[in-house]
Amino acid sequence: MMGGDNSQAGADEYPKHKVQVSGFFMDASEVTNAQFQKFVEATHYVTTAEQKPDWDEMKQTLPPGTPKPPDSMLVAASLVFHQTAGPVDLNDYSQWWHWQKGADWKHPEGPGSSIQGKENYPVVQVSWYDAMAYCKWAGKRLPTEAEWEYAARGGLQNEIYPWGNEPINEGKPKANSWGGKFPYYNDDKDGFVGLAPVKSFPANGYQLYDMAGNVWEWCSDWYDANYYKTIDNSIAVDPKGPSKSYDPMDPYTPKRSLRGGSFLCNDSYCSGYRVARRMKSSPDTGLEHTGFRCVKDGNEKK
Repeated sequence: MMGGDNSQAGADEYPKHKVQVSGFFMDASEVTNAQFQKFVEATHYVTTAEQKPDWDEMKQTLPPGTPKPPDSMLVAASLVFHQTAGPVDLNDYSQWWHWQKGADWKHPEGPGSSIQGKENYPVVQVSWYDAMAYCKWAGKRLPTEAEWEYAARGGLQNEIYPWGNEPINEGKPKANSWGGKFPYYNDDKDGFVGLAPVKSFPANGYQLYDMAGNVWEWCSDWYDANYYKTIDNSIAVDPKGPSKSYDPMDPYTPKRSLRGGSFLCNDSYCSGYRVARRMKSSPDTGLEHTGFRCVKDGNEKK
């Protein structure tokens, strides 16, 4: 059963519906910096964040009449999180996300930052295109939303989280998330303020790690807020998602789906660590809390 499990569920998680997925293999953890570096060294791939944006391409996915930003903004850059000094309007993402020149997978927090010593951390600042390129090189692919949610549930039925129904802030730390008051105070109870090395928390029932928290994970599907409503009462077999994107909050920009939440998720703002929680972003966007993992069809060898 795919879809919302509790009162935190958004409208795009309903109606809950029956889905059948064919067997598949999934990476036990998010793709790491070390793994991504091997891909870059083998292919000389240049990620989206390392390229200067093309305004003629960008404006095609923006509301008509959007003014061209200054040239100082049209540089190789990505989005970096900045903790605020105090409470802010949680509807205003610009309070904590900053467009940072020189931020990319090798410098996830911008110039001066590094992945040295963080080989076993999930790679971030990767776009959907970057994730797709890595998967192709590795002989794998991105999971569909249906596959991702099935895997995240770990064999549990209608439970809220990969570990069951115990709230994330009760009992032992279960995932890397934002404890305290977002985005200005992190209580550090889970042992991490930012990213954590992969496999830092217990695996779910399918021996998959970090299916909740740490980094959002790209899926192959287009995001459509109304997609679940278009599925009839029969069992959906291996659904691949909608044929195009629709985000009522930003109808001009096509979006791809992400799952799993991140180290920035908190119940006051984003309960992203719920297995049914859906997120979306434009496929050319990289963020400090976005990564991915791969899957492979079940009829292929591991």
